[in-house]
Amino acid sequence: MTDALSLAHNINEKACLQTLSKMVQQKSHSETEGERVLAENMIQIMRQMGLESYAQPVEGDRINAIGIWRGTGGGESLLFNGHLDTNPVSEGWTVDPWGGLIDDKFIYGIGVSNMKAGDAASLCAVRTLIENGKRLKGDVILTYVVGELQGGVGTYAAVQAGTKADYFINSEPTDLQALTMHADAFTFKIELTGITRHMSKREEAVDAILAACDLIPKLTKMTFSDAPTDEHRGINRVHVGTIDGALGKRLEKWRPPQVADFVRLTGSGRIAPGQSHQNALKEIKRVLNNLQVDWPGLKAEVKIEANESHSSMPAFEVSKDARIVKAVNAAYQAILGEPQPTGAITPPGFYGTDAGHLYVHGGMEGVVCGPGGRYNTMPDEKVDIKDYLDMIRIYLMAMCDICELQ
Repeated sequence: MTDALSLAHNINEKACLQTLSKMVQQKSHSETEGERVLAENMIQIMRQMGLESYAQPVEGDRINAIGIWRGTGGGESLLFNGHLDTNPVSEGWTVDPWGGLIDDKFIYGIGVSNMKAGDAASLCAVRTLIENGKRLKGDVILTYVVGELQGGVGTYAAVQAGTKADYFINSEPTDLQALTMHADAFTFKIELTGITRHMSKREEAVDAILAACDLIPKLTKMTFSDAPTDEHRGINRVHVGTIDGALGKRLEKWRPPQVADFVRLTGSGRIAPGQSHQNALKEIKRVLNNLQVDWPGLKAEVKIEANESHSSMPAFEVSKDARIVKAVNAAYQAILGEPQPTGAITPPGFYGTDAGHLYVHGGMEGVVCGPGGRYNTMPDEKVDIKDYLDMIRIYLMAMCDICELQ
């Protein structure tokens, strides 16, 4: 451990920052040609480092970048997982989203937090060990995937192809905290049908828009009764993301003097491991039943949208006493000199991540821990330079622990 700590404290900070900056400069918006170009570049970089590296088919022309640093034998294996695809650029940026700008405190760019800093951290940790002539007994597997923003299609393809290890670290942005549980994500649609009248006689109407305004705060406050523990209940959440109201199911909007008799809402829910969609649906229906009592004449229906197993994010959970969690905790303590926050921490606990696929479909034990989070998915997205460099150090030490430094 002392040798690993010495290596961690002597990473090439300038080279690590340049690696991340170059990744940010490569546009890799989800489902564009750019994500494939970045994946191909990652394959080339890993080959130059001496890793076994290849393109793994996903769907259509999409590919994952897979790299394997073979151990000498006898150690356990560790898989790092992160996505290369990014969200589009929003309005409000004051720096070049693809500039990879580095100042004295931050590195900026679209996708730098979500989640190229995490990807670069695992890559630089392996590179540091190789450049210092070190070997591990166990294999380190780097999986830089696409399609996380479509429900994790890249990671699902990876585990279906047999890309597995004894343990995994998913590098989604948690501000270096150890996330041991996150929610299952589901989507729902609610339709409210009222009774229309001209605004001159609105007292006789049942206004679907007003009923929706009454409903939304009730949904926002929801948690679900089947949570096994308070920690599980702590990552329950319901959110309404869209609302459309007008006349009829065709949503005729050209006649605003008429009281709207139809509203369609779509939203997303979060439930913890051990909770069911069926119970969530039942309890949302109970809220709608009470709404109909408060609004006589209103009709309300809800359904949870069906998803393919590979296009939705399953819940994830690991024991706080698991070997991989303890290894990351110990590395954090060694680098930062204090205990690592660990558990179903929010806001990351509300995430849907590829850890769900690694856990459910890959049958692996792991933890979610990555740099970034505070400035995630917002204009001038950025990551603290210190956090990024400390994450490299923590990953390096976790590798040396799990895979056994020789």
